[in-house]
Amino acid sequence: MILAASVAVRHLRADPVRAAGLALRLAPGPARRPAGWALARLPARDPHRVRGGAGRAYGPSAVAAPGGAPGTPVPGRVLHLVTNSLPYRNAGYTVRTHAIARAQRQAGLDPQVVTRLGFPVAQGVWDGRSTQVVDGVPYHRLLPLRMPATPGAVLARNAELAARLVERLRPEVLHAATDHPNGRVALALRESFGIPVVYEVRGFLEETWLTQGPGRSPDDASFRERRALETHCMRSADLVFTLGEAMKEEIVARGVPAERVRVVPNAVDDVFLEPLPDAGPLRARLGIGPDELVVGTVSTLTPHEGIGTLLRAGAEMRRRGVPLRLLIVGDGPLRPALERQAAELGLGDAALFTGRVPYTEVRSYHAVLDVFAVPRTPDRVCQLVTPLKPVEAMASGLPVAASDLKAMGELVEDEVNGKLIPSEDPHAWAETLEVLLYSAKRRRTMGENAHNRVARDRTWAHIAVRTRDAYCSLGAG
Repeated sequence: MILAASVAVRHLRADPVRAAGLALRLAPGPARRPAGWALARLPARDPHRVRGGAGRAYGPSAVAAPGGAPGTPVPGRVLHLVTNSLPYRNAGYTVRTHAIARAQRQAGLDPQVVTRLGFPVAQGVWDGRSTQVVDGVPYHRLLPLRMPATPGAVLARNAELAARLVERLRPEVLHAATDHPNGRVALALRESFGIPVVYEVRGFLEETWLTQGPGRSPDDASFRERRALETHCMRSADLVFTLGEAMKEEIVARGVPAERVRVVPNAVDDVFLEPLPDAGPLRARLGIGPDELVVGTVSTLTPHEGIGTLLRAGAEMRRRGVPLRLLIVGDGPLRPALERQAAELGLGDAALFTGRVPYTEVRSYHAVLDVFAVPRTPDRVCQLVTPLKPVEAMASGLPVAASDLKAMGELVEDEVNGKLIPSEDPHAWAETLEVLLYSAKRRRTMGENAHNRVARDRTWAHIAVRTRDAYCSLGAG
């Protein structure tokens, strides 16, 4: 929902100036200034003011003063604004947040993380601590006594509590990660305090939305609104970070100057570059024989991951007599349907669904695999977004078989560190996997090349240096 000034009315008694200021800053459309209220014009950091929808102006530079500057910024302090986090949400998004923050600490920065309003209590986790330290990284929680009733009021309250945190922490940089509510709050804080904003595009969530239900279309109002708000955050930020070149091209095509977009790819901790653990105990626990060949993946089980193609390819290979087991590690909304599909294909115990496993155990499952599979669909989001899990598999020395998509081509070099296979073509997948599985030497060479590719420039330590250099270009870090 687009926030208008009226959603801040509930805050007027406590702090009328701040409430009005937040409403004005968060509203994408032009806002009426209340008569008689003090206005402060802050310098417009982004000369490329955004226009969205039917000529609506996003991000007005004249706003009601929220009251008070945060004081002298703490050198090197970065405030990351994210949706959710470890230890309560374990996914590629939260792993990336934590890995970047840990690496930034080691690089001499002072990263702090703040999660979205209500997390984790609103998700059913009864932990009311305002701050939680995980591996040395402070995570700040914005926990109101009562959650606001509407999306607009949630956003206003989120910005209000985040402003109090900024006043206390005094960061040099605000680093918001998708999606747009995080970016819009960061931009409102910039208008209040003059702190530069980095918007990190980790995905195009409106494109993901298209894949999550039948009949959804780019013509839908929900899609258009999401896209407009994401574009507003990209174009209004001082810098944009993103995961790969295909994503950068998309962002530039939306009107962001190329020099303001930095590629900050997914990476791994150094532990992923160490030799894999002995696979014997886990193979025995899973009922996999020592001579059986295993193809698998670690993924959230959603439609665009294309796991159904892998199941159909596995069934065809089993019919040919290939002693194949499929190992599907992860959970998600599509898991029940995939398990039914595996049963209908006659895979039986040849297809193993483990459910979600602790992140610390992922490498044990890598050790079981002969080939890591990324059978993503040809949906636009998959053409654009480079995922984290195959990078981890490559670091572990596994050859990666992936759908032949633009984003995957940035990771997998065909016949060098893996194979690129036509998407949604189970026969092509079966043919390619069979050849790969029967050539241990070929798999070993590809796996070594994959490991070396990641070790060269895809560690979080490398990524932390990139972010620090980018912050320095904004006069921070």
